[in-house]
Amino acid sequence: MSLSPDFTKRSNPSYKGNRMNTGKRVVLTGFMGVGKSSVGRHLAHILNSERIDLDFFIEKNEKRKVNDIIDSDGEAAYRSIESANLQRLLDETTAQVISLGGGTWIVDANRELIRARGITSIWLESTFEHCWYNIKFSHKERPLARDKNKAAKLFEERKKTYCLADWHFIIKPEYSSYDIAKLIHDEYFV
Repeated sequence: MSLSPDFTKRSNPSYKGNRMNTGKRVVLTGFMGVGKSSVGRHLAHILNSERIDLDFFIEKNEKRKVNDIIDSDGEAAYRSIESANLQRLLDETTAQVISLGGGTWIVDANRELIRARGITSIWLESTFEHCWYNIKFSHKERPLARDKNKAAKLFEERKKTYCLADWHFIIKPEYSSYDIAKLIHDEYFV
């Protein structure tokens, strides 16, 4: 069966292979368990672009798990490692979608670096209960969320800084991570 001459990869609007993206870059921020990695994966797929998860980037470069770094070196040392890796990521890649760690955005220098690069920040805003549910059922160990009361306090503290993001996207319970990615795409990239 042959394709008709007017059915080509370029002219078919449903073809998703070699689409050009807009070149816009975003970072996704928000509390642990809100869905930054999942939304980022879906958004990059929709955009046909590269996505980098900062936590995985750190683990690859440091050859240690994030939770091991925090447990052995402390959170302050981890934040320094995280900032250095964010700088490296932005210097070495052109990833269009970057999923930050839950605490990356709280460091002033990280926010300044992201803004200086002209990258748009999007806060995935949700309730603590939504995040806690995802944390409890995640395979990922989160040293800063081992205790629900401490995690809830951290959530409240971090909201004061997350709100400094360029865009706020409120997560509703009926949204899947794909739905959220599609809505971000339709609102920001189209």
